Amino acid sequence: MLVMSATPIPRTLALALYGDLDISKLDELPKGRQPVDTFVVDEEYRARLNNFIMKQVSLGGQCYVVCPAIEENEDSGVEFILDNGVINENRTEMKNVLKHTEELKKALPGVRIAALHGKMKASEKDEIISNFVNKSIDVLVSTTVIEVGVNVPNASLMIIENAERFGLSQLHQLRGRVGRGSRKSYCVLVSDSKYEIARERLNVMKSTNDGFEIADKDLLLRGPGDFFTSKSDNNLRQSGGFEFKMASICNDGDLFNNAFSAARDIISEDPELNMAHHTLLKDEIAAFIYNTSTIS
Repeated sequence: MLVMSATPIPRTLALALYGDLDISKLDELPKGRQPVDTFVVDEEYRARLNNFIMKQVSLGGQCYVVCPAIEENEDSGVEFILDNGVINENRTEMKNVLKHTEELKKALPGVRIAALHGKMKASEKDEIISNFVNKSIDVLVSTTVIEVGVNVPNASLMIIENAERFGLSQLHQLRGRVGRGSRKSYCVLVSDSKYEIARERLNVMKSTNDGFEIADKDLLLRGPGDFFTSKSDNNLRQSGGFEFKMASICNDGDLFNNAFSAARDIISEDPELNMAHHTLLKDEIAAFIYNTSTIS
């Protein structure tokens, strides 16, 4: 069985490390492609951002603008942030596809702009994507429906509004919609969030194009979730929880493989861990299972 992922989501990698899987990394860009330059800006850069869109279009490129909502009032605009153990609220204007499309049409005269979102009929979506592929549309304002399966080598600019609303792996996936041809490409993350953890996450995107490094940073910032149910309830958390103390789950594959090999050798030699030199190991495993799991 071959399991493939275009974007290494931390929890998926963490679970893979506990399974009987060998992990291989494809960490090189296809021939002729250039790394995507990424920037983090706030609303004060709006005029410069609009000028940058115009410049890319004038050079023959195309642009994606991704919004977290389809229409107004779809979301309250409240961002809940865990900051030093305290949940705080951050109220920001939520960009939505329908309103922002009209704003861009006024700000960018002469630029061909279209909207795309999941509430459209399949035939409408297909027509819009086809027109974008055929260069009949310069700027496509969309929700995350373009996250996968859309290949437009001519697209050179990805703008993600309210970028703090998206996970790192999702931001990386969206960024992957540009830079798919020989044209120099850019990704701009727009966020007015003032919370340190949100800014730190976005700066990770700014600092690297390596999906494995991004997944590793994401893991450090939010954790992979639970691998075992707790004794108090049967819920599995999708974030937080377990942490490795001596290795990176994304970048220390060889170390993990060696550890798995050693573990298999021990189990092969002493399945019940009854040998004297395995007594401490047996006690540690029993304590771990008893304290963290309903498994008997």
